[in-house]
Amino acid sequence: MYTHFTPESRYEIYEKLHENVSKQEIASLLGKHISSVYRELARNRGHRGYRPKQADAKAKAREAAKPRLVRFTVAIREQVEQWLREDYSPEQIVGRARYEGIAMVSHERIYQHIWADKRSDGTLYQHLRHIPKKYRKRYGSKQERGQIPNRVSIDERPPEVESREELGHWEIDTVIGKSHDGAIVTVVERTSRFTVIGKLVGKHAEPCAEKAIELLQPLSDKVKSITADNGKEFAKFERIAEALEALFFFAHPYHSCRAVKFFIEIL
Repeated sequence: MYTHFTPESRYEIYEKLHENVSKQEIASLLGKHISSVYRELARNRGHRGYRPKQADAKAKAREAAKPRLVRFTVAIREQVEQWLREDYSPEQIVGRARYEGIAMVSHERIYQHIWADKRSDGTLYQHLRHIPKKYRKRYGSKQERGQIPNRVSIDERPPEVESREELGHWEIDTVIGKSHDGAIVTVVERTSRFTVIGKLVGKHAEPCAEKAIELLQPLSDKVKSITADNGKEFAKFERIAEALEALFFFAHPYHSCRAVKFFIEIL
């Protein structure tokens, strides 16, 4: 779990990085989980790398920009119910309120109110577009079955990765052979499109991590970050990141980091 860093701990991260201390050792020295260090570096680094003063300023600015809690007052509830009866969806209600400069709770809170009203024999739910299924929040859920622990979202990837102006940012994927008889792992550098490929012994996390390290170890000075999809074969991503001293990110679920999947026969 990510925990906040103090200005002093950020200076220590900066110093240890320049002493070529591994991120795992830095995490141990600070009493943090390794994923917290990865997130700190991903979220608060600038174009010139990680600098403690800049990192602290970025963290404080992000905290100040967070939306503040809006209480579900009687006035807001009455406005919500009025728009619901006009067949606005909860998402549309939030959008309209923002457009008109009206204080409004989140659409998740509106759904909670709708289902509480239904349990009290109310009829607000009848104005929803999809009545049969109860709405379930699609992110931040406690239902984490099947997710890779400690994964870092692509949303926290530094902007220079997206711009493709800097070498060293890679995308990793696996390709399954015909009839699922074999598999390969491909790693593509985003800017140059330089690609390395290795054959896998089964599509499992352990051999995938071993092969990725084997392929990229000779290029480790050119590996700053790696992005993968959410396949279970990347469950050992922390091992890859530690071995290559690189940041590791995951694309949004059901949105592969590469546009096309190729199915080929492994000879």
